Amino acid sequence: MSENLSSTQPIKIKKKSPLKRFLITLLGFIIIVGLGLYGGYNSGIGIRKSAESTQIGQALDEQFELGATALAEGRYDHARQHFEYIVQHNANYPGAAEGMAQAILGMSFTATPKPTLTPTLTPTPDLRGVEAIFGNAQALINAGDWANALAALDQLRKEGPDHRTAEVDGMYYFALRYAGADKISKEGDLEGGIYYLTLAERFGPLDSTANNLRGNARLYITAATFWEINWEQAVNYFGQLASFAPNIWDGASNMTAGERYYFALMRYGDELWTVHDDACGAYAQYSNAMAFGALDDIAQKGANQSYQVCYPPTATPEPTAIIPVDTPVDTPIP
Repeated sequence: MSENLSSTQPIKIKKKSPLKRFLITLLGFIIIVGLGLYGGYNSGIGIRKSAESTQIGQALDEQFELGATALAEGRYDHARQHFEYIVQHNANYPGAAEGMAQAILGMSFTATPKPTLTPTLTPTPDLRGVEAIFGNAQALINAGDWANALAALDQLRKEGPDHRTAEVDGMYYFALRYAGADKISKEGDLEGGIYYLTLAERFGPLDSTANNLRGNARLYITAATFWEINWEQAVNYFGQLASFAPNIWDGASNMTAGERYYFALMRYGDELWTVHDDACGAYAQYSNAMAFGALDDIAQKGANQSYQVCYPPTATPEPTAIIPVDTPVDTPIP
């Protein structure tokens, strides 16, 4: 009986105190507010960055217009400052690097030295020596005598390191740029040309012509490392040059890229025929070489033999023999 009474007693449910409910509600409110603030903070950062990017872009556009105007009016120093500001903030801004290079070059020929204020009791330094060197360097550049111009500029920097710095930098750029180009295209001194163009790049960005010339010289040097070692790679690299810069040449071998490609094609054909027994592959190389000139004796022999194997003559069928058949003749009956 006691067991039944105990089983029918009501279950007491503990109620949460008002303080606990308040704390839980307060915690949830704090979390919701915190998430809202965090989202708003991130959104604000995004909006601010977007606004900053827009403002920077507008500022660079304005600087470019000012630089272009100054360049057109011959105010090269001001133009250089505007373009230099753009390059510092966005090196890929279209036309900024080219504008800065033009401004530097313009300064080297037309800018005038800024007057230097000196104390009354300090004698004015005699600049006739460095001015004479400066004028001599300028005359040598105008004459295209790059080697002596660079020597004069080196002397000028030694005698007056702070003399007309911007103009001297522009003259260095101009002389080094054209000296490097001449070494590659006229002298076949590829390493020397690459070195001079790299030095010029310290004073300003290279124009597309000089940059392409340096790239072609580097590719030629790479291709030459495979010469007589790996004819397949020599064909690959010199073939690239032959398609867009066939006349670049190396003074050591006195051969252009086009001539190197032609010779490498013949030797690679010889290798495929005599070493790898690849008649069709060999004849393909010989055929490519024949587009540049006649094959030498070794290649011509290989071309004839590989052609016979790759394109054998079609067998001519034997003529069928005709056997005469005696036709019976009707004999008249008497």
